[in-house]
Amino acid sequence: MARLAIYPGSFDPVTYGHLDVMKRAVAIFGHVIVAVAKSSSKKYFFSLEDRLEMLKESTRGMKGIRVECFDGLVTEYARKKKTNVLIRGLRMTSDFEYEFQMALTNRRLAEKIETVFLMPSERFSFLSSTLLKEVANLDADISSFVPKCVEKRLKECFKS
Repeated sequence: MARLAIYPGSFDPVTYGHLDVMKRAVAIFGHVIVAVAKSSSKKYFFSLEDRLEMLKESTRGMKGIRVECFDGLVTEYARKKKTNVLIRGLRMTSDFEYEFQMALTNRRLAEKIETVFLMPSERFSFLSSTLLKEVANLDADISSFVPKCVEKRLKECFKS
């Protein structure tokens, strides 16, 4: 029987590392909602609309993936979607402390919601959206890090 999991994040922008985690999550759970954070308290490089559009284009053809946005607590969003599984990607050990703290906070808010940590392939383990934007700003070739639609958007943003 297929299950539903939620993979929340800002995806600012989506990388091949994110897509790798999505594929792994779908293989385990069958259906994954990629939930794009809408938080107004955080500063994003790309607008919510742009992040949603790039994610939808990047996941086109990936069975079991649905892209949505959410605002507020991810635990409340999970309850509304009738699932008890949150997916979080861990790239390096440096991610663990923050992600562990977040998972424990979510567990305290909603004890029946579990956080499942998935690691991307080693070839994507160093990728971060922040680092990617810095490298793109320096006009480096980022084609091996992000889908074509993201590469194009980043190049447009950093044109001199």
